[in-house]
Amino acid sequence: MDRTGTQIMGVLNITPDSFSDGGRWFTHADAVAHGIDLLEGGADIIDVGGESTRPGSARVSEEEELARVLPVIRELARDGARISVDTMRESVARASLDAGAAIINDVSAGQSEAGMLRLAAESGAPLVLMHWRGLLSDAAAPVHYDDTVRDVAEELGARIDAAVEAGVSREALILDPGLGFSKNAEHNWELLARLDVFVDMGLPLLVAASRKRFLASLASPGDPASATEVDRDAATAAITVMAAQAGAWAVRVHEPRASRIAADAVAAVRAAGGSRS
Repeated sequence: MDRTGTQIMGVLNITPDSFSDGGRWFTHADAVAHGIDLLEGGADIIDVGGESTRPGSARVSEEEELARVLPVIRELARDGARISVDTMRESVARASLDAGAAIINDVSAGQSEAGMLRLAAESGAPLVLMHWRGLLSDAAAPVHYDDTVRDVAEELGARIDAAVEAGVSREALILDPGLGFSKNAEHNWELLARLDVFVDMGLPLLVAASRKRFLASLASPGDPASATEVDRDAATAAITVMAAQAGAWAVRVHEPRASRIAADAVAAVRAAGGSRS
């Protein structure tokens, strides 16, 4: 796995109900075209998902999820794109790997279906383990952590152990602290302030803050829903700088260009500092 510099993972939601861009890329032609736009905007990886995980979203059938993602993955992979598949279903992940995907991005970290860990072990595909406490029924539902950073790190550590026990190579694992999933704004900021804790766990770190509500509140504190995509993308680029400075392997974003420039700026500063005699 390439771990040099911070990579940009572009979000491609083939759904009618994702929180930011649901329905915008729902047809096959629109989805493929947007995937190409993401690559041209600087994305290194395209994260293709066919099921929304926003609070209150209803799960789609396996057949519907497959119908949404497989044709798009096949076409983009045929054009040379590096694809991750965003799914909690082992069957969808397996079919997506067969169609040309290279990475499994499971927001449940193998808790939704135990077969996901076995598939990762069999295939050798890199597997993103996200911190997850179940499906989100209500964005405002109370959630408790005794110590946010410690608790999330320990729960991710348990998922690492489960994956390794299932036969997944530790070198194939990627960690995601799950910003916004069973976490309020304070929890998210605490995690971002201590990304070093997750980097120090010795595995690639994926940071996925793009356009989330806690970022929108920066632009519109009294009414986050009124924040524009431009506002949210500006905040996202700032998080990309923080993630790159912390040594994150990748950031997952809806608009890659600003984050590509931000990550490259951090790399340029590091290179200049390292070149000083």
